[in-house]
Order: sequence, then structure tokens, then C-alpha cells
Amino acid sequence: MRIAPNSVTVSPGNGGNTYSTAADAASTARPTGLFGSVNIDRSQSVTEWASTVVPPRVRPGDTVAVPAPSSPAPADRLARGLDRLAGRYRVRTADDVTRASDYLAGDDARRADEFNGYLRDPDVRAIVCARGGYGLLRILDDLDADALRADPKPIVAFSDGTALLAWAVAAAGVRPIHGPVVTQLGDLPDEDVRALCDLLERPEPPPALAGDGAIGAAADAEIDGWLAGGNLTLLAHLVGTRYAVDLRGAIALIEDVDEQPYAIDRYMTRIALARGWAGCRAVAAGTFERCGDSGAAAVVNERLRAFDLPGVAGLPIGHGARNRAVPIGARARLAPGRASLELLEGAVA
Repeated sequence: MRIAPNSVTVSPGNGGNTYSTAADAASTARPTGLFGSVNIDRSQSVTEWASTVVPPRVRPGDTVAVPAPSSPAPADRLARGLDRLAGRYRVRTADDVTRASDYLAGDDARRADEFNGYLRDPDVRAIVCARGGYGLLRILDDLDADALRADPKPIVAFSDGTALLAWAVAAAGVRPIHGPVVTQLGDLPDEDVRALCDLLERPEPPPALAGDGAIGAAADAEIDGWLAGGNLTLLAHLVGTRYAVDLRGAIALIEDVDEQPYAIDRYMTRIALARGWAGCRAVAAGTFERCGDSGAAAVVNERLRAFDLPGVAGLPIGHGARNRAVPIGARARLAPGRASLELLEGAVA
């Protein structure tokens, strides 16, 4: 598959710019503590994940929209990412996709309207966010879940976009993708860009991902569950809202950037105090970029042990040099003994 384009043309239109080119374990009783006395059935499935709609596959030449629902996108990094997408798809952006209003890419109404326009456009077959940053929490209630439910399409986001992934599942019941934003695409290796395209186009599960090693509670067996989660900071901030991520029966994906170890501790403990980890089967930890070197890893390991949760660390997912796309809500298998995450389902039908 080609990733780099031969040429890129820009044609303004109603949608803005179009870039184009020619084993289940037995029930386990958790100790009294942060969870209280809770019996966890690790073979239990959760309706919210099991009932998500899998959107249709994207085909080469289809229109992929690039909105900026969070912070403004730097023009140079955005252009590099658009070029890589344009080698495979017709890429549509707003004329002023790089607009800025302090730390936001325009006011709330404008960002919501832009995103809703792509949700409602039948020509748009996938949405890949321009970047993360801040601001998606402000517009979640203004997004058109009915439009996504009526015309399911893959939504790709991470970081601040974790809130968008949670919205897609909770409000619309559609399976999204935790994957690179467009400003990151220009800096990723071809392998990761190709992996995103494959996940958008092929219904088969993506290849297994290798981590650095086992963390948390000891686990000899492989652990099956629904892949859920994303950025740890956003997961903690979603607690108590209608979009809080339900981790019952899930393998929780976590990653973060620019957070000190004490903040990582705070976020993980906040989720625990809200009983958010109760029923979670295991944790798949991506990168914790610029989070106090080994300090963040030690905190994650200690907290998972306290919560009696097994996990795998160092998966190539997050804000680092690698960011492999994975389907949120798909069945997955975590193998701490092999330090691997295997996806058992794809992102599209």
C-alpha cells in the first residue's frame, strides 16, 4: 500500500478543502478496600460493549473528514499528516481548520457544528481528528449521536479525543478507533500509518501488539475482555458524567503525556474511589510520555497491585514515537506472560 501521495490538489467546496490523489478465568473475590467486598466474574460480558455497531469499512478513494474539535492544529504538522492520508483517501477539511481561539480550535458552537456536519454528510465515510489537546468535554452534549447511529462511520481519535471515543460508545453505540490524530501521522513510521489504514479498510483483527512486560497483580492465564479506555487523565475526568467509561468486563487501555507520577496516582485512585475499576479484567498500558521517566511506570505498577489487576506495560500506543490504532469495544486478549495484546475483532464490517 502506498502511504505517500504522488500529488495533492486542493479544491474548495461546501465541506471546505478536499485533498485527493489519482479463556475465561473463574470468579474472583476482591478484598475489602477501595472496591469494598465485590465478587468479580471475569467471564461476564457487558451489554454496552457487546451491542456496539461496527461501522462499514472505508475503501481507497473514499472521503475522510478531518475536523479540529479540541485544540488548534499546527499548520506544518497538519499538512504532513494530510499528505499521508491523501495518498489513500479524499481528505476533506474546513477552510480554517487551523483556526485558534486561545487553547481551542474556535468556539464551542463552531467546533460542534463542524463535527456534526461531517457526521451528517453521507459522503464522509470516516472521521480522523486533526489533533487532541483540550476542549472536547465542552461539546460532547452538542454532538449529534442520532446522525452517527443512523450512518455509522469510524471515528479516529486519542488523547483529548478519549472523550469522543467514550461518547461514540455511550451516546451512539458505535465502535470507534483509538488511533493517531492527523498532526501525529506525519511523524509516525510507515508501519503505524499503514496499520491505521488497514484497520479502517479490513474487517480482520489487527496484528497482536508486543509490550515490555507484565505489571500489576500476577496472572498466569490469558485474559479476555472488551478493549476500553484511552487517555488516563480523560478517563478520570469522565468519572461521574454520563460518558464515564464502563470498565466492567473490559481490558482497560491507559496512556498519558506530560503528567507527573503523583498525578498518575491521583487519576488511578480517583477512578478506584468511584468504583470504576470494579469488574475490570486487566489493564493494557501504553506509553507514559514525559511522565517522570520510570516514576510513572512504578506508580502504575503499584496501583494495579493494590487494585488486584494484572496488566501489560509498554504497548506501542500513545503520545510517543509509536501509536498503533486499535478498535475500542472490540474483543481483546491480554497475555501478561507474553507481554502481548491481541485484538480478536476488527474495527469495521
